[in-house]
Amino acid sequence: MSERAPEDTVSYTVENRIAWVSFNRPEKRNCMSPNLNRRMTEILNELEFREDVGVLVLTGEGTAFSAGMDLKEYFRENEEKGLWATRQAQREAYGWWERLRWYEKPTIAMVNGWCFGGAYGPLFSCDLAVAAEDAQFGLSEINWGILPGGGASKVIVELTGFRNAMYHAMMGENVDGKKAAEWGLVNEAVPGDKLKARVEEIAGVLLGKNPTALRATKWAIRRVGEMTFDNSMDYLVRTQEAANFFDGEGRKEATRQFIDEKTFKPGLGAYDLNKKD
Repeated sequence: MSERAPEDTVSYTVENRIAWVSFNRPEKRNCMSPNLNRRMTEILNELEFREDVGVLVLTGEGTAFSAGMDLKEYFRENEEKGLWATRQAQREAYGWWERLRWYEKPTIAMVNGWCFGGAYGPLFSCDLAVAAEDAQFGLSEINWGILPGGGASKVIVELTGFRNAMYHAMMGENVDGKKAAEWGLVNEAVPGDKLKARVEEIAGVLLGKNPTALRATKWAIRRVGEMTFDNSMDYLVRTQEAANFFDGEGRKEATRQFIDEKTFKPGLGAYDLNKKD
């Protein structure tokens, strides 16, 4: 099979305010090539501020989420060109992962199959992650005689803790979706035939939340993990003030529905975004 055109390496559709973005190299287990990385940047740019997009879901076509970086196109071919080409490929890959970490909209990784090595980058970049129970997660770098680079080592420690990370990276053994959920690599694992429905359910809940508060919340959770307690307290106070400045009416409306109408119970769900006094 001939190589896909660059514009075909990623596909997406928008339905009911959910953008379904898919790695689209199923014949290569959706491994990430330079063309795919450039296309991901373009698509993220296109979708980020669209009014008809409230949540972004990242997944893969076929039987894989992503098998990691393309060994031929990302590694070998760039190494043959020289250090400049390797550095450029790294910037293009790490650039869209970083963009996804700080995306304006909530993001969900829908891990439908293989998730290996470099795929831990975009997995971590998504705010939430749901996997099929039979999905396979692996850091096979040790089996190649290399270490898990490109952020993979940081991701596995950050999400699963020291002992799980050390075992996963040193043994080179795969874990399935159930184990990945136990470790905290994903939020939960469900049967494969229920995966999309569960992701749609989660996305639907997110679409009912105040978007300004969602954006501030997801960024805050990422930031405070790197801060001391005192620094995080100061950051969160300032962030709340900024959020109120940009959307103070949302908080006032929620308060009105709670105190005056008694139609809103914050422990049971979000206030009605479509209801105004």
